[in-house]
Amino acid sequence: MWKKWILLFAALCGGFSGYSLYHAAERDFPEGMTRLGNSLPIEGSLLFAVLGAIIFLFAVALCADWAGSRLRKAARYCSQMPMDELAAGTVGLLGGLLLALLLYPCMTWLGKAGELLQAPVTAGLGYLGLRIGLEKKRELAALWATGRFGQAAEPEAPGPEEHKILDTSVIIDGRIADICKTGFIEGTIVIPEFVLEELQHIADSSDLLKRNRGRRGLDILNKIQKELDVKVLIYEGDFEEISEVDSKLVKLAKVLHGKVVTNDFNLNKVCELQGVSVLNINDLANAVKPVVLPGEEIIVQVIKDGKEHGQGVAYLDDGTMIVVEGGREFIGSTMEVLVTSVLQTSAGRMIFAKPKLLEKAQ
Repeated sequence: MWKKWILLFAALCGGFSGYSLYHAAERDFPEGMTRLGNSLPIEGSLLFAVLGAIIFLFAVALCADWAGSRLRKAARYCSQMPMDELAAGTVGLLGGLLLALLLYPCMTWLGKAGELLQAPVTAGLGYLGLRIGLEKKRELAALWATGRFGQAAEPEAPGPEEHKILDTSVIIDGRIADICKTGFIEGTIVIPEFVLEELQHIADSSDLLKRNRGRRGLDILNKIQKELDVKVLIYEGDFEEISEVDSKLVKLAKVLHGKVVTNDFNLNKVCELQGVSVLNINDLANAVKPVVLPGEEIIVQVIKDGKEHGQGVAYLDDGTMIVVEGGREFIGSTMEVLVTSVLQTSAGRMIFAKPKLLEKAQ
């Protein structure tokens, strides 16, 4: 719709320019324009107006898409800038333009040279003011906060980061809904639109497993948004210059000054390398597992062989693996074991134990 209005405006400007050009030429070259007008089948000013409208329409049609995309990118870039930088840059730019306006009377004394210098001086002072404003954004923020330039505002107590940005893997995992329900996640839950698109693509997959995972993720989002008492924001922006979803999440976290919530090991590492805060659901799950110390007695059910000869394997309710020395002969039975050691690995916690009855026998 906006393109139609631009083309209409261009046609009007072109018609007016052609009409004005004809009359200006008629005033400066009356004899030649009279002969030209006599040779034309229609009124000369009308013909020039039509030609001007056609030329302007053709020129604007060629560059409308390019100019529109540039304007959208500029608007998106400005919207992603932190507010302190945007405000400081605006103040600096206005200051530079005001200084250029004050210098205009001085430049008129130079005659034609002054007129030629007006445009570059305005552009140069505007850019200089913009750069100074960005460099002095902290001092300007202190001025707005305290009313005294150069004096920093009173430091505020750091608050929690408001935005928690969910990635695709943690949505499909589903545990984030239970965590939100307990109230441990504060602030706004951010669901990027490009993550929704990826979930929709997975839900529409021809592979049954992928399709079920995608639908589960959509159900979890529906539960978070409608059933839980948390604030949910659907972020509709996108970073078209970035193709990878993980890279988009890191960029969004920087823009919103938020934290990425994930259980993806690789995304966790990328966030750490780029200085982005990350909340890993797997780390949380490992942290809240019950603590078992060497010397404690627990009751387990041995369910399968271990890797080494004679070993049996059991599991706690939270999935922690227990390797029972000499437990192979007790497979299928519930028994009391004595914890001998606990090993913490990147994959989780592993407990080593031996049957309590062997301990008594010794």
